[in-house]
Amino acid sequence: MFKNYLKITWRSLLKNKTFTTLNLVGLSVAFAVAILLSMAGFFDLSYDKFHTNAKDIYKVYSAWQNPKGPQVSVSHSAPLLPTIMDEVPGIEKATRHLQQEAVLTYKEKEINMDAIWVDADFFNIFTFPAIKGKIDNPLEKQSDIVITEETAKLLFGDEEAIGKTVEILIDGKDQPFTIGTVVEDNPAQSTLEFEIAIRFEKEADYLENKDEWGARYHDIYLQLDENVAPSQFDMATRSLVSTNFRQRIDNAKRDGAQPDADGLFYKLELLPLLDENFATLRNGYIEVTRNKVYMVLGVAFLILFIACVNFINMSIARSGQRLKEIGMRKTLGARRKQLFFQFWTESLLVFLFSVGIGLIISILLIDEFKTIFRTDVSFELILSPVTILIFLLTILIITLIVGGYPALLLSKLGTIQSLKGKSDVSGKHRVRDALMILQFGIAILMITGTLVLRSQLDFMRNKDLGFNKEQVLSFPLDGKKNSYDALDLLRNELAGNSDILEISGADNNLGYGKDGSVSSSMFGFEYKNRVINTNYLTVDYDYVETLDLELVAGRNFDRAFANDRSGAVINEAMAKEFGEEDPLTAYISFSDSLRFPVIGVVKDYHFEKLDKTIAPITMMMSRDYDLYYGYVKVAPKNLSKSYEAIEKAWAKISPNSEFLGSFLDENIDRTFRKEEKMTTMITVGSIIAITLSCIGLFAISLLIVTQRTKEIGVRKVIGASVTNITFLLTKDFLKLVGIAFLIATPIAWWFIKEWLQNYPFKIDLSIWFFLAAGLLATFIALVTVGSRTIKAATRNPVESLRTE
Repeated sequence: MFKNYLKITWRSLLKNKTFTTLNLVGLSVAFAVAILLSMAGFFDLSYDKFHTNAKDIYKVYSAWQNPKGPQVSVSHSAPLLPTIMDEVPGIEKATRHLQQEAVLTYKEKEINMDAIWVDADFFNIFTFPAIKGKIDNPLEKQSDIVITEETAKLLFGDEEAIGKTVEILIDGKDQPFTIGTVVEDNPAQSTLEFEIAIRFEKEADYLENKDEWGARYHDIYLQLDENVAPSQFDMATRSLVSTNFRQRIDNAKRDGAQPDADGLFYKLELLPLLDENFATLRNGYIEVTRNKVYMVLGVAFLILFIACVNFINMSIARSGQRLKEIGMRKTLGARRKQLFFQFWTESLLVFLFSVGIGLIISILLIDEFKTIFRTDVSFELILSPVTILIFLLTILIITLIVGGYPALLLSKLGTIQSLKGKSDVSGKHRVRDALMILQFGIAILMITGTLVLRSQLDFMRNKDLGFNKEQVLSFPLDGKKNSYDALDLLRNELAGNSDILEISGADNNLGYGKDGSVSSSMFGFEYKNRVINTNYLTVDYDYVETLDLELVAGRNFDRAFANDRSGAVINEAMAKEFGEEDPLTAYISFSDSLRFPVIGVVKDYHFEKLDKTIAPITMMMSRDYDLYYGYVKVAPKNLSKSYEAIEKAWAKISPNSEFLGSFLDENIDRTFRKEEKMTTMITVGSIIAITLSCIGLFAISLLIVTQRTKEIGVRKVIGASVTNITFLLTKDFLKLVGIAFLIATPIAWWFIKEWLQNYPFKIDLSIWFFLAAGLLATFIALVTVGSRTIKAATRNPVESLRTE
């Protein structure tokens, strides 16, 4: 029986080549896109799940109140962790974590490495499997370090790495360390990334800060006992907080801060490790959202849904052509169940072919997909037995719903009704029209999203950031030389080059450079009996001139003034914090006897991402703190030539370090990667959605034109023009697109408005975005239907009448 079903199904599909092809193309493309996007979504959702104890690992963050509202931070002081371990029950293991680059030397090799400074329990908490060397507690000795497999190959090639001695530059001096363990390379889904791991006690500032509660500069991770809930941590740490943060709490009360819902001014809370990749510090809270991932999966679902709607619509539309077949089968004794399985088998075969073709397409396109979306997805994510079983069950359910519905309608027809060629299924098109409205509504929704996303992205890229991003090159000051001395040498090397206009440096980059590193520093100080918090930036001479920052009051740091190393330049947001009529009368206070006067005020500029408002920032010069990035302003002409000159000069100064220079506009573009990824995804999804919608529309218009061939001939004989006939055949479709527009527009407006709330600097949500989406969808539908209807309208009426 099943063999007979397959044989009849195959004949039926070959007989209707046009519709079979359209269904196969639409479903294959939909499955290919759904597979790729699903892999991307599941890849992001799998972050940090490879750790054996992932569900019990948390990141500690502090939440406190100030006069402006709540604030949060993940940075902590060095003595906090030992205190927590001594006073708080229910913690199995804990570690401090500081990520910063370190210069590692082995023989003639001098390499800048991505290093983490952690406590001994780090590798007992997190699962980074050891390949060679000490497996249990690899950082038990402070003289040992852990490196990744890739780092071992880079340093030692095919030589044995275990037991080798390397030197790491710490506080200006090379210190020897022994390679104790080699671990597997960091998984692509790891929030924590490193090339070498070093004991926290060896960090340059540890001894100075080990008992200093005011110096917050590292993260803390801990693993709770199995039966301990995260909510218990807050309660257990309240006594610790009230003792060790008493001054901060008293200052908050004095300055007029309001307590939180629990009546507290300062507390310690936990962020689950599995939420860290989706967490953002914004508006005084940690926001955890997976909306972007769910949007990726949502686009995959919508595209597959549109393809399935096409299949249903074409099956219903073709039902009129199969009425006599159904009647004859029933006359010969076919039962309703047999008819259902016959038509469902056709659907199942089409879907199985489509899945196979879609899988092949996704395999062929995965490399391009990974490049476009900057992701490390692989088919390993979907090759587990559980995933394959879920995938097969999903296909079965889809075919039962999508193929079963038309099959059920056809199998319900009466014998006499079918033989007469009359059916409510072919006469009433409410379901078909509703599904067409739904799929075009989805397409219009995605087109609108694309237009708004691209406009917002262009707005952020072209926004005046308050500094010169086109002519300024930044690069990491790697190597063993003192950063200030290195910049002086660079100035000497490039002194005769007329294309080099200014050279300076700072301890932080603007945007994301090629090294991918970004950081920030904050500190608070007492000013006239209240606490002021500010971002802190260590700079060198000429920083303001190099970036073309606009001075609005006072002056910049000047070599002619010896005391400028004890002065500060602030932005307008910081000037407002002082609340002085003349900000040049204000000062930065480190103690009662150590005050740095404000010597200049620059116009506010965006030193952070555009998803944040401009915060206060204070620039100071101090040789006690290193510079980590050099800045070079070049002439607008010959940018590539200037780049080469800087690269050659730096090679002379630091021959063993890699030059990772990039212009600031490139750095800023890298900060928009998530938005760009989302925009590209929605754009591709919109194109595919509208294409699939048009495939279905074309197929249905083809059937309707065929069904109305005689009517077209009669109308032409009695004098109807091509225009009249074309309008007659297209108006019903355009009406459906219009209804889809009216339904989709308010939904799109609500979703987009909510999404734009994430950006303090955003475009105006104009009505033209929605009208443009509606007009574009209408135009595409008109072209799709019109191409067929015009051809039908221009045919010789004699031919049309003969077809009956």
